[in-house]
Amino acid sequence: MNDDPLQAWEGRPMTANEPRFHLPGMLIGGEWTPTGENGQAEVRAPYDGALVARVPAGGPRDVDRAVRAAAEALRRDDFPRSDRVRVLEQTAAALNDRRDHFARAIALESAKPLKTARVEAARAVETFAFAAAEARTFTGDVVPMDATPPGAHKTGFTLRVPVGVVAAISPFNFPLNLVAHKVAPAIAAGCPVVLKPASQTPVSALLLAELLDGLGVPAGWINVVTGGGGTVGDALATHDDVAYVTFTGSAEVGWAMAAKAPRKKVRLELGSNSPLIVDSPSDWQTAASKVSMAGFAHAGQSCISTQRVYVHRGIAGGFLDELLPRVEDLRLGDPMDEHTDVSCLITRDDTARMKEWVNEAVAGGAKLLTGGEAIDHGVFRPTVLEGPPAGTRVQCEEIFGPIITVTRYDDFDEALQMADESRYGLQAGVFTTDLGKALKAARSLHFGGVLINDVPTSRADQQPYGGVRDSGNTREGPAYAIQEMTETRLITLQP
Repeated sequence: MNDDPLQAWEGRPMTANEPRFHLPGMLIGGEWTPTGENGQAEVRAPYDGALVARVPAGGPRDVDRAVRAAAEALRRDDFPRSDRVRVLEQTAAALNDRRDHFARAIALESAKPLKTARVEAARAVETFAFAAAEARTFTGDVVPMDATPPGAHKTGFTLRVPVGVVAAISPFNFPLNLVAHKVAPAIAAGCPVVLKPASQTPVSALLLAELLDGLGVPAGWINVVTGGGGTVGDALATHDDVAYVTFTGSAEVGWAMAAKAPRKKVRLELGSNSPLIVDSPSDWQTAASKVSMAGFAHAGQSCISTQRVYVHRGIAGGFLDELLPRVEDLRLGDPMDEHTDVSCLITRDDTARMKEWVNEAVAGGAKLLTGGEAIDHGVFRPTVLEGPPAGTRVQCEEIFGPIITVTRYDDFDEALQMADESRYGLQAGVFTTDLGKALKAARSLHFGGVLINDVPTSRADQQPYGGVRDSGNTREGPAYAIQEMTETRLITLQP
């Protein structure tokens, strides 16, 4: 893999039909396939339409070949733990060396601002490093068989064995690190993988597969099939030889996929409309500073993007005075510009949806405090709405865009109730200096994570990450994903 194929373009103009990345295709059974069942597809930059790459347009037959290759790899059992540890550690090191290379790929294909893309690339390094550490140490247990009469004279222990072939389906918004969160634990657990990256952003995943292939992963253990969700994704999730499906995406697609594969382990990491409570007393200035980025990073296209902000009435004026200038100072534009804070949404339809939802909220009585309009290249101005009715979509659905809502409250219990009135439950944040209130929030909020004195947009890659209700049914993070990708097998010995 070249250190940075973009260097070839420096100093001369690009033409519309010249891809920024030349990729070998998709990886199936250790072989690179340049064309899929449905030919090839173009990947174009969301910001300016530039051609990023041409990739195979896979289909069900490609999926079948990939799953069969993965199943054969599992039968061969030729990727021992020591080799898996080596590959994971070397991948972390190689990613660290190529962080800028991967960051530029992320920025081009997803319109994530380059400085934010660099953070994602660095996080992917940590994800592989944590998976390597877990791969060295995860183990079974000793079972005290002789604690009861039927177990007398028996020695018992458990093994944690691979669950089988893993189907990994990843979204567009973190095209490298969310792939890493599926692929790295699978390698650690000893599960062959068939990966379907998002059709809008497959480049980072293919570059990662190229890196892994170059590090000596045996044929069939890592497979990548590019294509659409309705063709490749469905065929992969329902294939008879797939034992485990790990999916990140929308609630509607995820639960429908689980219904189609009732006998598999289908693990879903889905959306949210993350709430933040800013109480009094609290460090509300820090809260405002964090919200000014947490609601708008990657144009709000994160499932834990801060969306619903509930602020105690006594500090709401000061909070907004601190927040609004910071939001209005965010730099908008080209994701490849080093100074850009917010770029475009993934599609122009999503940009149009932002305007529609804002208009609905304003018509319902919300105040538009800043933003609320689209500018060039599909960029939507970071938007703050105050007091939208509870039934408006900006308040009850997942926006997945650069919009936050602010609602004033009088009583902390009222804020907890409003924050919890959601079909989602991924992460919630609470700013307060009252320990009693913090503990009450931790106990009562029905979310996968409750973050005290932090925004819900915070994630460490080693933490158990996932939600409840329509936010999913799993916990990611290498240690927790490896647990789910292995099964417990009891062994007893009797002399």
